[in-house]
Amino acid sequence: MFLIKLISYLPLNILYLFSDILYLIGYYGIGYRKKVIRENLLHAFPEKSVAERLEIERKFFRNLTDSFAEIIKMYGISKEELARRVQIENAHIPLDLIDKGEIVVGMTGHFFNWEMHLLHMMANVSTQCEVVYLKVNSPFFEKLMKTIRSRFGGMLVERAAFQREYLRNRNTPRLIVLAADQRPTKAEIRYWSPFMNRETIFFEGAEKLAKRFGHTVIYSEVRKPKRGHYIFTYSLMDSPPYDHAAEHSITDEFIRRTEQSIRKSPDLYLWSHNRWKVSR
Repeated sequence: MFLIKLISYLPLNILYLFSDILYLIGYYGIGYRKKVIRENLLHAFPEKSVAERLEIERKFFRNLTDSFAEIIKMYGISKEELARRVQIENAHIPLDLIDKGEIVVGMTGHFFNWEMHLLHMMANVSTQCEVVYLKVNSPFFEKLMKTIRSRFGGMLVERAAFQREYLRNRNTPRLIVLAADQRPTKAEIRYWSPFMNRETIFFEGAEKLAKRFGHTVIYSEVRKPKRGHYIFTYSLMDSPPYDHAAEHSITDEFIRRTEQSIRKSPDLYLWSHNRWKVSR
């Protein structure tokens, strides 16, 4: 952990040299999860040529290895440098509602670099931000990621403990952030929907929370203008009252927007995740 902290003080341009080496080894040498990535891209973009999908694949690998360098940098990055590298458009949407005493639910997908996005929010919203995360199996990486994510304050809640923590803090105005495109376990399967040309399972926790307690829901989309720089745009997705809302309406809208975001910037999505491991 101490060594990682020392490395994190290196300029990001230097860390990108290690990212370049990792890219060459991972893509051309080991072929990290190439089978999963190619299958996912084939199903998602059957209309594209082999050359076009390979171009997305190579750009994705670049973004993946860059994200490793960026995560290490986050261990020692200053608030000032983080603010130069990450911009949030329409941040006033959740902040205005929080100032009015409301809880806002933020739904996002696994687009690069979501970790920098979370840290930026923690640095600027602090105690008004709560991130729900999935615990990793490795104790070392679990400790590392918790240390990085909590550097500037904010709240981290492990998914298994979220319901209890929510009820404990249900009167505290804040932004609750959920990565809503994670794959549920078999025991958690509740809703199937077409997504990138395949039947896909989705969590509906965000929708159930918003509708039961009357919370506004926002969506986050990302652009990457250049290496190491990200722009996240917030938009209103749905708001109460939900008395006449259709079943699955919030989840369906999240799926639609996530697909739209993927088609705009396909190389920014996490294709190495075996999202479609479970079939209907």
